Order: sequence, then C-alpha cells, then structure tokens
Amino acid sequence: MERTVAPLTGTPARWWHSLKDGRIQCDLCPRDCKLHEGQRAACFVRANQGGQMLLTTYGRSSGFCIDPIEKKPLNHYYPGSSVLSFGTAGCNLACKFCQNWDISKSRDMDSLMDQASPAAIAQAAQRYGAKSVAFTYNDPVIFAEYAMDTADACHALGVNTVAVTAGYMHLPAAREFYARMDAANIDLKAFTDDFYFKLCVGHLQPVLDVIAMVHHETNCWIELTTLLIPGNNDSDAELRDLANWCFRELGPDVPLHFSAFHAAYKLAAPNTPPTTLQRARQTAIDAGLRYVYTGNIHDRKGDATTCPGCGKVIIERDWYETLNYSLDDSGRCRQCGAAIAGRFGHFDKPFGSRRIPVHLGT
Repeated sequence: MERTVAPLTGTPARWWHSLKDGRIQCDLCPRDCKLHEGQRAACFVRANQGGQMLLTTYGRSSGFCIDPIEKKPLNHYYPGSSVLSFGTAGCNLACKFCQNWDISKSRDMDSLMDQASPAAIAQAAQRYGAKSVAFTYNDPVIFAEYAMDTADACHALGVNTVAVTAGYMHLPAAREFYARMDAANIDLKAFTDDFYFKLCVGHLQPVLDVIAMVHHETNCWIELTTLLIPGNNDSDAELRDLANWCFRELGPDVPLHFSAFHAAYKLAAPNTPPTTLQRARQTAIDAGLRYVYTGNIHDRKGDATTCPGCGKVIIERDWYETLNYSLDDSGRCRQCGAAIAGRFGHFDKPFGSRRIPVHLGT
C-alpha cells in the first residue's frame, strides 16, 4: 500500500467499510487492504479519498483491440467470433511471472490511458461487429464497477461480456460481478497454496471458491487456464491433484487450458517445453476431463476439440485459426449428434487470428 500526496480523482467504489481507527477497508478481494487518507490499495487503483473508496481508473483504458475469442482463451464460447478487448492498469496479485507486467504493474498510466465510457465501449463493439467485449490485459476484479457498468451497457445493445481474470475476489463481490458476465476464463495458477503465497502474494482457496461458485451458481460459461512454469507447478502429483479437483468439483465438461510460460518480469525459469504441456493434457484427460487444450505452443492436436460421443475432431484449429468446424447451430456434433458443452450459435466465416487495434472515436 502506498501513500499519495496529490488529491486523487476517481469514481466512488463499492465493497468497502469504515474502521474505528479512521481507516477504510476494501472488501473486494482477500487482501483486505486497510487504507489511511490518501493511501492506495495494493492494486494501486483503489484509494481512500476523504474517507471514501475511489476507483481511480474508472472510464480509462490502456487501449482497445479486436481479437479472436480463442485468444482469451475461450474455445467453447462462440468459436470463431471476435471480441473487443481492453484493460486498465494495476492488479490485486503480485505474480513474479506476470506475462502482462507492463500493464498490471504500471504506476504512471493515469495520463496515458484512453478515456471511454461504458456506453462508448458497447457502441464500439456493435460498430465493429464484435460478438463480445472482454475485460482483459490486467485483472477486471480491480475495476469491477467499470466492468459491470460496461456489461450493462453491452447487454442493452445485445453484446456479450467476457472476464479474463485470476478470480482473486471475495465471494459476495464475485456473485455480483459474475452475474453480469456471460463468460470467463479464470486463471488457476497452480494447485498449491505455497505457490500462490510465494509467487503471487495470495492464496489458493479463495480462487477455488470463486471457480466453484461461478460454475454452480451462475449462468456464466467458464474455462480455466494454468500457466505451467517448469519446476514450480508442473509436477505429476500437482497436475493430478488439479485435474482431479476439476473433475470432482466441476464435472468433465469445463475446458482446461495448459499454457506455456515464457520468461517475464521477475521469475527466472526456463520456457515450458511442449512435452510438459502434452503430459499435463494427458493427465487431465486421464482424470476424466473431456476438453483439455495446450496454449502458447504450436500443437494442432492440443488445439483441437474432439467429440466425446464419436471421438471425431469437430473443431480443428491452428493457433487462432479455425480450419474445420463440424457443429450445428445448437452445438451438436454433425457426425453423431452429441451435445458439446459450451455456448454456440450460427457459425459463418471465422474471424481468424487477426489482432486489430481500434480507437473508440473512429
């Protein structure tokens, strides 16, 4: 937590309460930051101004791009569609291996960020033909009020919303947040509390609680991603524990993505070899999971969606390119008629692997 000197600006935040000693406590995430006047929370974007909690990044973004939905990654959520992606700055975890550290760890973006109202974002998504808006690049947990207002504006125009998040959130706030989301990819960073504590300055159980809540209590479609870091979270025992928990708590149909680590930020570790991801994928399949993918490597087999009914490849991918699509509009296999878990609709020409920077004023 840091003290500031200049007056802060922002929008009144939710999920906080006053303490007897004059401080305020943030109730958004398990860090429970207790703030003196003028002090910022660990995420850097929530602050105490005049005894009130402010969200200092409301209405401000680090930039906008049109992406393929598979890049989030979401493989069972309107495959082939496009998504308008944006984030803000800051994060409520402190991962030493952060792959977006230039945004999530930023401390001087207030004057650099594009300004955009929720309505402007929804209108831009509609204008560009994006099926969804994704809150991504940094964690939308810390700008939840902005994301939720944007979700309301999007839904009013028939645009869906996607959260790409580490899921580090208190359950009362999470229930409100995910009620506004149509889909989410939640980062399950490891399956030991030791990893979360030493490498993320957090804890595992709150993430598991949020994942289970979203799956059991909301209509939000979820997929999970685990970034495998050699020597840190890729042992056979941990992979089995992770896969068995997913099967036991979520069932066989929640997709799980294993992604390759590339050295970044403060963690010195080797890049993840493809064999590690393939081993993890097979471990999860052996545990009973039907949809397991590899990411950040070129692996056509690990990119493909296979029908659990007939065993045929029904979505063939090469990175973010869809090469073959064999589902009907209701999400059933064209070979055997088996229903595939996810959200599907009419599939036309896929958006492809393009990444298109956009400006909301254009």
